[in-house]
Amino acid sequence: MAETSSGDTEPTAPSVPGTDPLGDPFLRTRFAIPARPATFVRRQRLVEHLEQALRTPLTLLNGSAGAGKTLLAADWATGLRHPVAWLSVEEGDRHPGVFWAYVVQALHAAGARAAGPAGFPADPPPVDGRLLATLAAELNDRDRPVVLVLDDYDRVSAPEIAEQLEFVLHHAGRGLHLVLVTRTEPLLPLHRYRAAGELTEIRAAELAFTPEEAVTLLELHGLSLPVTAARALVDRTRGWAVGLRLSALAARENADPELYLKEFEAERSTIADFLLTEVLKGQTEETQDLLLRVSVLERFCPELANALTGRTDAEPLLLGLHRANAFVEHLGHSWYRLHPLFGEILRVHLRMRLPGLEPELHRRAAQWLRGSGFLPETVAHGAAAGDWDAAAGALVDDLAIGRLLTGAPSDDLAQLFSTMTPGAGSPDTELVRAARELARYDLDHGLASLRHAEEQLAGEAPDRVAAQLSCALLETLAARLSGCLPEAERAAEAADALRREVPQHLLDRHPELPALLLTHLGSVRLWAGHFEEARAALTAVAGAPEGAATAMPREESRSHLALLDYLNGWLGRAERKALAAVSEAEQDGLPQSGSGIGRLVLAAVAVDRNELDRAQALLDETAELPAGTRDPVPRAGRALATARLLLVKGRARAAVEASDAAVSGAVSSPWAESHEAVVTSAAHLAEGRPDEAAEALRSVSADQPACAVEAAAIQLAAGRPAEAIDLLDSIHTQGGTGPAVTVRAALVRAQAAAEAGDSATAHRLVARALLDARRERLRRPFLDAGAWIRPLLATSALHELAAGWLTPGPPADSDRARPEAALPPLVAVELSGRERDVLERLARMMSTEEIAADLYLSVNTVKTHLKSVYRKLAVNRRGDAVRRARDLRLL
Repeated sequence: MAETSSGDTEPTAPSVPGTDPLGDPFLRTRFAIPARPATFVRRQRLVEHLEQALRTPLTLLNGSAGAGKTLLAADWATGLRHPVAWLSVEEGDRHPGVFWAYVVQALHAAGARAAGPAGFPADPPPVDGRLLATLAAELNDRDRPVVLVLDDYDRVSAPEIAEQLEFVLHHAGRGLHLVLVTRTEPLLPLHRYRAAGELTEIRAAELAFTPEEAVTLLELHGLSLPVTAARALVDRTRGWAVGLRLSALAARENADPELYLKEFEAERSTIADFLLTEVLKGQTEETQDLLLRVSVLERFCPELANALTGRTDAEPLLLGLHRANAFVEHLGHSWYRLHPLFGEILRVHLRMRLPGLEPELHRRAAQWLRGSGFLPETVAHGAAAGDWDAAAGALVDDLAIGRLLTGAPSDDLAQLFSTMTPGAGSPDTELVRAARELARYDLDHGLASLRHAEEQLAGEAPDRVAAQLSCALLETLAARLSGCLPEAERAAEAADALRREVPQHLLDRHPELPALLLTHLGSVRLWAGHFEEARAALTAVAGAPEGAATAMPREESRSHLALLDYLNGWLGRAERKALAAVSEAEQDGLPQSGSGIGRLVLAAVAVDRNELDRAQALLDETAELPAGTRDPVPRAGRALATARLLLVKGRARAAVEASDAAVSGAVSSPWAESHEAVVTSAAHLAEGRPDEAAEALRSVSADQPACAVEAAAIQLAAGRPAEAIDLLDSIHTQGGTGPAVTVRAALVRAQAAAEAGDSATAHRLVARALLDARRERLRRPFLDAGAWIRPLLATSALHELAAGWLTPGPPADSDRARPEAALPPLVAVELSGRERDVLERLARMMSTEEIAADLYLSVNTVKTHLKSVYRKLAVNRRGDAVRRARDLRLL
C-alpha cells in the first residue's frame, strides 16, 4: 500500500458511510493493491515507462486478459511515494452512484481524501454535480497529488461515468493522476490528451514478454531454457503473460520441459480453459460463430469472414473484438488474424461444435481468395479442403507452375501439393503432378503425367494459354533431363509464341517463368556442346533482376557458366563465377541445385591447381545426390571432377569407373564423351598399354580444345609425336581458349621439341607456359609433364618463373624487388576488418575461445565471422582457410 508522509498536516478525513448506495457493505479487498506472486517478473522497461504517469494526468494500460496489466500497475504503485488509491472495478459499478461511492472510499482508504464539504453519493443512479465539482476542487487544492488506479475499468460501461470521470480529471489539475487498467478502449477523449502530451500509454505490444524476460520467468518456475527455445515459445504465445505462466506450470510436470514447451497442444492445456472462459464464452452467439469459422484462416478481412459465415456483420464484430483485446490482432488495411494459441483452440472447438464443416469452410475461403487474387492462400485452402482440381487450377491459371521448380524457401507451394492424392484428375492436376515429379528428376513418371495433361488440354477450349505455356515449360525441363536439344528448342519456340498471348500482368508477376525456360535451354545446349548458344541463354538469366522467385535459376545459370569457362580453360573466370553462385545460394537459403555444379567446378579447378585436399572436400560436399537424379550436366561434371582427382592420385581404374557414371542422354554430349575417352586413355597408358591408349582417343573431338590438348599429351607419351602435333593443329576454338588449354598445348609442343633435340624452342615454350600458368596457379600440367621438364625448370630463367608457386623455395630476389611481379589474387575476396582480425588469429593457431577473448567478442560472434570467412574463401577447414588466404595474399 502506498505510504503517506508522517509530516502531512491535513486533517483526518471525515468518516464515510459503511455501506454503498445500494446498501451493501464496502468490500475492503477492492481497495487493496494486489500482491505479486513469487514468480512475478519485474520488467524494468515497463516500470520506467510508467514513471511518465507522474508527468501526465492520464495513464492507460490497455491489453488482453492475462497480459499482466494489473500486476505491472501494482508493482509500480507499491513503490510510489505519492498516495495511491486503488480500486478494482466490478460489474455492479455500472451505476454512477455506486462507482463514485467506491472512488471516494478508495481515496479515503489511501488517506488521500481531504476534509471538506465533498459529500457522498446517496443513490445508485444519479450523482450530484456539486459532489463531483467539490471533489475535483479538493483534489486540485492538494499539495501532494494522488494516484488513482482503476483496475478492470473495462467493466464500466455507462457513458455518463466516463463523462463524469473526465470532468473530475480535468478540474483536479495537478492533484490527480488517473491510471486506467483496461481490456477495452475507454470512453474518454484520448485523442485530446494524446495531442496535448498528457497521456501515457502502454498497450499490448509493449506488454508482451521479450525472449529474455521469458527466460527469467521460466527460471522462476524452475525451468532453464536457452534464449532460442524461449524465443520460439514467445513467438507462439505472442509474449502473452498468462500463456507463458500456464505453459511453464505445465512444463514443470513434464519429463522433458523443453520439448513440451516446443510441441505442447494448446487445446489440451489449461490455456484452453482460460481462453474459452475469459474470451469466447463472453461473446454473443454471432461473434462465437464468426470466431470459430475464421479459425481455419491464417488471416482474414471482413469480406472473407462474411464469405465463411454467410452473413454481412463481420466488419463491426471484428472491429469490436480488436478494440476489446479479444485476441484478434489487426494487421492493417482491414486485415486481421487470431492469436496463434486462440486459433489452435478455436479450430478444435470448431470440430466439436460443427463437425464436418471445416472442409467446406476451406473450400469457401479458396473460392473467395482465388477471386481476389491471393494465390498461395488459395492453394493452401484448396489443398486443406482436398479439392486438388481447384488448387491446381488456381496455380496453373496464374501461370505459377514454375514456383514448384524454384525451391524458394519462402514459397511452400510444393509442400502443399505433397499430400495430393494419386490418380486421374484434371489437366491442371496432371500438370502439377508432372512438375513435382520432374523437380524430383523422375523423368519417366513426369513425362507420363505431362502427356496426360496435354491430351486432356487438346480436347478443351483453346483459350487455356497459361496451361499450354506451363506444358512448354515442363517440356523444356524434361528435355534438359533427357539431354535432348531438339525437344528443348521446339518447346522453347512454342513458349515464345505462347507468351505473346498471355496477359502482361501475369508475366510481370512471374519472372521465374522466362528464367526457368532459358536455364533449361542453356543447360541442354551446354550438354550438346553448343557452348556459345548456351552462354547466351544462361547469361540472360544470370543478369536477371534479383528476387526470391529467380534465385535458383540465377544460381544454376551462374554455375553452368562457370562450367562453360572451365571447359574452355578459363580457371580464374570459372572459379569466380562458381564462388559467386555458391555464395548467392547460401545467402538465399537455397539447397545445392542438382549435384552442386558450382562446387564441382571449384573441385575441378582445385585439382588443376594441385589443391587435392580441397578438391576432395568439395566433392564430398556434393556426394549425396537426390535419388534418381537424371540431369546429365551435373552428373557429367561430377564424373569429370572425380575422375581427374583419382587420376592424379594414381587410381586409374577407379577414375575410369567414375568417368563412366551412367551419364547418358537422348543426344550424346561431345565434351562428356571426350573427357571419358581421355580418362580411359590415360588409364591404359598408366597401365602400360600405349596402343589401347591411342585407340581410346579416336572419339575425342577437335571441337573440344580442353580434351584435345590432353589427348595430344597422351599421344606424345605413347610415342606418337606426329599424331600429337596434328591433333593440336586441328583444334577448333569457340570464343577463345584459356590458360588451362594454352599451357597444356605449349607443354606438348615443348616436349615434342625437346625430344627432337630443339632445346631452344622447348625452353621458349615452357617459359611462355609458366607465364600463363602462374596467374592461374595452374600446377597440374607441369606436375604431369614427366621427367623431361625437370632440367628445363632447373635453369635460372625458368626457375625464377616457377619459384614460389610451382617449385619449392622463396621467389628470387629480383621478383621481390619488383612489386609489379607480384601475382594478383585469383579471386577478388573481400573480407571485412573484423573478418581479417579473426583470420590473422586463426593463422596463429588460436582457438575460437582464445580469438573471442582477444577481440572482446562472444564465441558465437567469432563462429559467425569464421563461417563467413570459410564461405568467401570456399573452404571448410581452418588449415585450408589459412593456406587459401596466403595464396591470395590476404595474410
